[in-house]
Amino acid sequence: MKSFFIFLLLCFSFLAHAANEGGRFVINLNGTWQFDQTVNAFPPEKFTRTIPVPGLVHLAEPKIEDYDKFFRRADQVVAKEQHNLYKIDYTPQYSWYRKSIQIPKEMEGRECAITIKKSQYVTQVYVNGMDMGTSMSCYTPVEFQITNALKFGAENEILIRVGDRTWLPSEAAGGTDKEKEHYLPGIWDDVLLSFTGKVRINRLLVLPSVAGKKLTVKALIRNLIPAQIFYGDAMNDSVTLDISITEKLSGKVVASKSGRFSTKRDNISEAILEIPMKEFTNWSPDQPFLYVAKATLKTNKGISDEIGKQFGMRDFTRKGKFFYLNGEKIILRGTNVTLQRFFEDPDCGNLVWDKEWVKKLLVDYPKKLNWNMMRICVGIAPDFWYDLADEYGLMFQNEWLYWQNHGWNDQIRKEYTDWVWADGNHPSIAIWDAINENKDDYIGNTLIPELKKLDPTRVWDAGYMSGENMALDEMDEPHPYQGPWGQKISEFEKKPYPLGNLDFKPDRIKEIQEASSAQLVNEYGWIWLWRNGTPSKLTVDVYNYYLGKNSTPEQNWELQAYWMQLETEWLRSEPSVAGVLAFCYLANNYGYTGDWFTGNIKDLKPTQTLDWFQHAFAPAATFINLTDERYTKYIKPHLPGSNLLFNLAGINNQTATVKGNVKVKLIGQNGKSSSEQNFPVSLNSFLRTDIPVSIHLPTEAGGYVLVAEFTPENGNPVISRRFLKVGQSENYRYYQLNPKYSWSF
Repeated sequence: MKSFFIFLLLCFSFLAHAANEGGRFVINLNGTWQFDQTVNAFPPEKFTRTIPVPGLVHLAEPKIEDYDKFFRRADQVVAKEQHNLYKIDYTPQYSWYRKSIQIPKEMEGRECAITIKKSQYVTQVYVNGMDMGTSMSCYTPVEFQITNALKFGAENEILIRVGDRTWLPSEAAGGTDKEKEHYLPGIWDDVLLSFTGKVRINRLLVLPSVAGKKLTVKALIRNLIPAQIFYGDAMNDSVTLDISITEKLSGKVVASKSGRFSTKRDNISEAILEIPMKEFTNWSPDQPFLYVAKATLKTNKGISDEIGKQFGMRDFTRKGKFFYLNGEKIILRGTNVTLQRFFEDPDCGNLVWDKEWVKKLLVDYPKKLNWNMMRICVGIAPDFWYDLADEYGLMFQNEWLYWQNHGWNDQIRKEYTDWVWADGNHPSIAIWDAINENKDDYIGNTLIPELKKLDPTRVWDAGYMSGENMALDEMDEPHPYQGPWGQKISEFEKKPYPLGNLDFKPDRIKEIQEASSAQLVNEYGWIWLWRNGTPSKLTVDVYNYYLGKNSTPEQNWELQAYWMQLETEWLRSEPSVAGVLAFCYLANNYGYTGDWFTGNIKDLKPTQTLDWFQHAFAPAATFINLTDERYTKYIKPHLPGSNLLFNLAGINNQTATVKGNVKVKLIGQNGKSSSEQNFPVSLNSFLRTDIPVSIHLPTEAGGYVLVAEFTPENGNPVISRRFLKVGQSENYRYYQLNPKYSWSF
């Protein structure tokens, strides 16, 4: 107890020091809050639960009444294509958060704002019984001035009411996802109190230019001094904005600049400073070097506010059909995370806010899998996810939750603009993604050009809008799903999918080849499984077709891994593709799709698919160009003892030529290899190199695994494989090839 009082004295000593100096003082309100729910809009008579902030309502203890309706563990899969948002099986309720906090007397005379970084779905804040404001924003910060409601040197009650998704106003920029069934409400990012002077920095946006060797710093300045009341009263105030740029790790000051600006009273004014950067280190996934911009706002009374934002010096641009990072061509490799879907996973718990778990998901695994990009799909992430990606080197295509609808134009302009201001400092965010698989003329032709002026340092994606739909089409997101889905089997078999044929050119690939903008394939692989090895709601018919209705989880995982490896090789072998992002790395178990983990997701235990992705996503590789003969039903067996002629497709995503050695071998069902040969290869940068190969097939009928193992100089082997049939056999058995992959860190 004595040590606790000493701690309080130190805290209050610091508070007094901070108050006297000016600047900004922040109280973090994350942690345990009182919680309960009501059917009507009035607060509960008493609070019977607690809840962590950040989090969603499923984390309340004791559990909310409808918990079991939100989280069902299905005994068996039921094939289903989509869900109606308004077909609900629970009782919509208001969720109430309550916290009591002592506001130090030393803060009296300063202005205070409450910031809720993300809260869904309609958020209303009360302080000491006074209504401070309501916001329908779900993915950008909710912020209210609360000074007039505070009691300094006393306890203060903060009460936050969060509504249900079905009550979200029509104008809100909150889309729907037809593959979601439950939209969990709650405060899902940090909550802060910040104390400043009468003029504060509302937003700070640091925009680097590697090519221009400069920074453009934009600030939105909130003047809290009351507007003109009497004739002759001042309408504006002059302020000084000082910007200091330091290296994050060393603290070394590398640049600075000051400017004088006029701010309108009781309003928001914009200030812009350009800062030359003579020498700097670029940010990239391989070298995620970070800087900090400290902004100090001064009035004639001294320092009024001071904040810092980390950023990286990086350019991400599009030239022709490809992306460029810091002036160098880059091919994107990676995956998707559907976080809003994961929220309704029975095993989600608090994992989304567990920094060690998130680091393993975003940093440790992707580095092993040769990924440099992820799409945060149909919904964005908590702020610290982007901080981790900034620090360790991962790029994001950051997508708003807009699939079926997005709201009214004025509101989406407001929320999308705040999205750029709030998240635009993260070097990890390379692409702003406005829409998923949809079109919207207002977004594509009015809003995106406006936001490109606010932030010219990134590329914008507008879903299925192409050059035919919008004047500025920087990139497209083709989704070339293949296989027997969405059609009758008889129709599919008229034009079956030749899995593994790298020269297969359906209409979607021809469109990719003919397009003038960058083509980022950020979805493919209609072969999802739940984590118990059961087909997902969308893939029951696919597994029934290839494996029959009684396939085992082991058989399903084996097919999935093989399918995803071969489709990845197919797409990466197309020279006109600017990037390949597999779908999906994290999803809702028991959902419409699935991910590539097994067991409880907290353990992040990979399935075979992730094992093989290490090879399929290698920056340099040689892929076998042959149609699969194990699962593809129309292929006739090879003649025993004959010669097999085929090509290897050599690909190289690096800026320099890669040399190495290729070993080609045929492995029988007993694990013994035949027809082994070795030869050197040289893979040209960003090109496909076709390498002819001839092997002599065995005389014994059976199932074989054809393997091409490329070992670059000073690198690890990269394996491509194809299943072959030789001769007539009643039962083709295949050797289970182990990719020899270690997930230790």
